[in-house]
Amino acid sequence: MDAKFTELVEQLNGLDFKGMYGSDFLHTWDKTTDELKALYIVADALRELRENNVSSKIFDSGLAVSLFRDNSTRTRFSFSKAANLLGLELQDLDEKKSQIAHGETVRETATMISFMADVIGIRDDMYIGKGNAYMHEFMDAVTQGHKDGVLEQKPTLVNLQCDIDRETELLRQTFEHAGAQVDEVQIRAWGTCDRCKEEGIS
Repeated sequence: MDAKFTELVEQLNGLDFKGMYGSDFLHTWDKTTDELKALYIVADALRELRENNVSSKIFDSGLAVSLFRDNSTRTRFSFSKAANLLGLELQDLDEKKSQIAHGETVRETATMISFMADVIGIRDDMYIGKGNAYMHEFMDAVTQGHKDGVLEQKPTLVNLQCDIDRETELLRQTFEHAGAQVDEVQIRAWGTCDRCKEEGIS
C-alpha cells in the first residue's frame, strides 16, 4: 500500500476511538475529538483504497436500510455510496409503500427492519422536536428487542440528519474551518441549526 495510506493508519493508531465500535451515531456532540478525527481519517483511507483500485469492502454480505422521512438528494446518494463501498446492499424504506401507512408502530417497524439490517440510516428533520425523538424511539425499540432476545443482533443506527443535529453538514463545515486546529474546536451542533435558533432552542 502507498505511503499516504500507511500514514493514515499511523494517525489512527494515535487516537482513542474504541468507544465507536458497536455504538450508534445519534449526536455529533456525544463524540470525542479523537472519535471525530478518526471518522475523517477512515474516510480518507477508504478514498485512498478506492483511488488505488483496492476493494474497501469489509462486509461479504449484509444490508443497509435507509429511512428518509424528508426529501433528499445529496444525503440519500451519499449514504447509498457509503454502503456500497463497505460491501452492503442498500434498501430504501418507503413509508408510503410499507405497513407504516397502515398503522404499523415505530416499535414494529424498528424490530422488523432490525431482523435483517446491519446499519440503519435515518433522516428526519421536517419538524422541530420530532425527528430526534423518532430516532430515539426507534433505537430504544431495537435495544429492547435485542435485550429481550427477540433480535440476534443490534444494527447500528446512523443519524443522517435530524431536527437538532445536522451531522454531515456540521462535520464538513467544522473541519473545513478548523483544519489542523480541530482540537481547539468546540463542536456544538445546536448553534449551526438556523431553524433551532428561530425556535429558540440554540
